[in-house]
Amino acid sequence: MPDQPLVDSLVQQGLALAATAGGELERSCWMVVHEHHHGVKPTEYDIREIDEDLYLAVLQAAKQSQSAV
Repeated sequence: MPDQPLVDSLVQQGLALAATAGGELERSCWMVVHEHHHGVKPTEYDIREIDEDLYLAVLQAAKQSQSAV
């Protein structure tokens, strides 16, 4: 299980990004995990690997956060 404070921080970033990017939660979560992992925002065709466990934890927590509102 990924570090919970890290997941919480990335969830907040992902939700904020999704709010400005037309509500694409999956993509927004992927983008913030990519930036955390590689230190830069992904480019349009960026295919570098990310930590899938971290991505799934962030996505699940973000979905739960959205449904709680």
